[in-house]
Amino acid sequence: MKYDYDLIIGGAGLAGNCLALALKNSGIKSAVIEAKSKAELNNAAAGDRALALSLGTVIMLNDLGIWQGIADQATPIETIHVSDKGHFGKTRLSAQKQQVPALGYVITARIIEQHVANLVAQTEIQQFYTSNINGLISGRDSINVSVKQANKYINFTARLLVGADGGQSTIRSLLKIKQQQTDYHQSAIVTTVKGTLAHKNTAYERFTNSGPLALLPTINNQAALIWTRTNAQANELINLSKTEFIQQLQQCFGYRLGHLSITAPRHAFPLKLIRAEKMFAGRAVIIGNAVHQLHPVAGQGFNLGLRDVAQLASLLSLQQRRQADIGAQTCLEQYTKMRQQDHTKIINFTDNLIKLFSNTNPMFALARNLGLTTLDHIYPAKNILTRHAMGLAESHMPMDFLQK
Repeated sequence: MKYDYDLIIGGAGLAGNCLALALKNSGIKSAVIEAKSKAELNNAAAGDRALALSLGTVIMLNDLGIWQGIADQATPIETIHVSDKGHFGKTRLSAQKQQVPALGYVITARIIEQHVANLVAQTEIQQFYTSNINGLISGRDSINVSVKQANKYINFTARLLVGADGGQSTIRSLLKIKQQQTDYHQSAIVTTVKGTLAHKNTAYERFTNSGPLALLPTINNQAALIWTRTNAQANELINLSKTEFIQQLQQCFGYRLGHLSITAPRHAFPLKLIRAEKMFAGRAVIIGNAVHQLHPVAGQGFNLGLRDVAQLASLLSLQQRRQADIGAQTCLEQYTKMRQQDHTKIINFTDNLIKLFSNTNPMFALARNLGLTTLDHIYPAKNILTRHAMGLAESHMPMDFLQK
């Protein structure tokens, strides 16, 4: 059995499905191939995590026809409060001062994942679940993809293969693309809590010696917790009783939300900074978490991945309109050049933030707290930071979205 397409997307997660939707009216014949079943995707523990969507991301989701179906389940962030535990420095970013309804929005990953998957299912894009890509051969005019489905093998051909299959990307591995890795020796504890005081649509980012702690406002006056600790500490906290866990959390965060209680299961995810050494090989290109995995400190992982999707979709649509080869090396080189600056800026910002706020040297602590306090009183500098947080800085937005 053999299937022929213009484009094969490996991975039916957010990046892969968003790309499929972005190209649904482009005239490019596409297929999505996913190793897991729909049930496995729907029930994955990672679906419980909270996604912080920048305002720039919301603009792109709206243009893709996604935001309209999930907006009522997302919570706006009207204020961001940044502080350093045990020190005086703090700063606040405000949507009101930027004259926007929100700096960003918080939504549970599972909500947006399932909605996007349902939208793809309503198109003519073919989807193949429980199908494992296990071989690739790039030729002059096409790429051959071998897929194992149950006990049979299927051969696919396409002009371009996109690897959107996540951090453990099979496609990246088959392409023999190496990665640069920084192990933070930390894990992120993820759960949902509720306070006795209203969160007032405020997101809290609190830096501690053991790692950052974020509380993001969600529906029903709840808050999504992303608490970074060392691997040993995270393991210990996960195994504490709810009462003991809350005691530790209150000691670290304080009582700005009053007394807290847990409202969801706790999960821990190991943290590494990972960046692929290149973005394409032959007639295949990798996007999203297959290229970059970030520390969650700045909540930029999905936002960065969606910008990959938007830029690639824009470029492939242009190639199609020109009746040019969407898998041509010149096209993939252009995509790489377009994305490198954004990747480097966000990755370096995130990594430097962790190093700066994890340093316990008293001089570093004094310098960063003076910086936070000064930033809180210098509007132009705060305005630049706020626009970056909203994903509206020029380097964050693909050109076709900037022109709309």
